[in-house]
Amino acid sequence: MDHQKSNFIREDQFALLNKLGPATLPSWGKMNAQQMVEHVSAFFKVSTEKIKFPLVTPEEHLPKYKEFLLSDKPFRENTRAPSDVLPDDPLPLHYPDLPTAVEKLKKEVDHFFTLFEGNGSLMTLHPVFGSLNFEEWVLLHYKHVQHHLRQFGMI
Repeated sequence: MDHQKSNFIREDQFALLNKLGPATLPSWGKMNAQQMVEHVSAFFKVSTEKIKFPLVTPEEHLPKYKEFLLSDKPFRENTRAPSDVLPDDPLPLHYPDLPTAVEKLKKEVDHFFTLFEGNGSLMTLHPVFGSLNFEEWVLLHYKHVQHHLRQFGMI
């Protein structure tokens, strides 16, 4: 397993997110800072199956998506989830403020590691990338978190 990426997800992202202000503007996209944090939190809920989506990628395309996942290539700016997974406009806020959203994200990250570290053979479904194991989810979460931290100028 890639411990650097795992540690970034578990710890380092929060040092950066704690510097994020509610008025911080993105370099691209429609989400504000809190919407982005809540979006990342929901992404962790997908990996732990608290939120479930059907697979939207045709089976024959999954190897190409997996190849991207396993590469060092980042998500491009304005990369969008399929419209049957996320709407064009950001979802409404669930939490009263940004610090609460960051705290909820921390709980989801902790739950992710607890769930998978307790069950090494567990695989859960991502609607675009298919069934992923722990190491693959770490890679995907790392890419996703990095993408949104770049979006808000945090890295």
